[in-house]
Amino acid sequence: MFILVNLKAYPCDPIEVATAARDVSEASGVRIAVSPQAADIARVADTGVETWAQHVDPNGYGSHTGSTLAESVSEAGAVGTLVNHSEKRLKLADIDAAVRSAERAGLETCVCANNPAQIGAAAALAPDSVAVEPPELIGGDVSVATADPEIVEDAVAAAANVDEGVDVYCGAGISSGEDVATAGDLGASGILLASGVAKADDPRAALESLVEPL
Repeated sequence: MFILVNLKAYPCDPIEVATAARDVSEASGVRIAVSPQAADIARVADTGVETWAQHVDPNGYGSHTGSTLAESVSEAGAVGTLVNHSEKRLKLADIDAAVRSAERAGLETCVCANNPAQIGAAAALAPDSVAVEPPELIGGDVSVATADPEIVEDAVAAAANVDEGVDVYCGAGISSGEDVATAGDLGASGILLASGVAKADDPRAALESLVEPL
């Protein structure tokens, strides 16, 4: 099970979370990564934790002021990136181009989508993984695995129907070890979460509770 902690733009200490994630990952053997703001990628990567970007733009080098270049986040220490998060939506053509940009830079990719139908379309773009995240549950107290387990099962099936090599992650409302275990039971091979760790008073304790049932 892969656990990806998205720090979004929360007012947390990215180094505290990264250090906790690194230590819990090493102690538990569970793969844990942290996705900070672009400006913090190098500092987070320096802790030794697996580091992901929150977004890369669908362009290469050139006149693209304000873009997040895949090569730049890779050089800063990121090894993967989210694409098309619910809070950073892209058009289909741009999702495809962003995945290709990430691949060009050697980054692992996870394309986010709202529902199983979109998961199937995302899987057709051949990313490394896709993540199903119903927008109405993001940042809430109820996980998608609990609120609507069929969405997770249908997303797994939709991806497999297109490309069995694409992993499926589960996001939105994940906050406990029980949520993680349930997601795994439904066929997900990883989870995305944010506030459950980034807003926690004790990020290390929050992460330890997540990996406890694994």
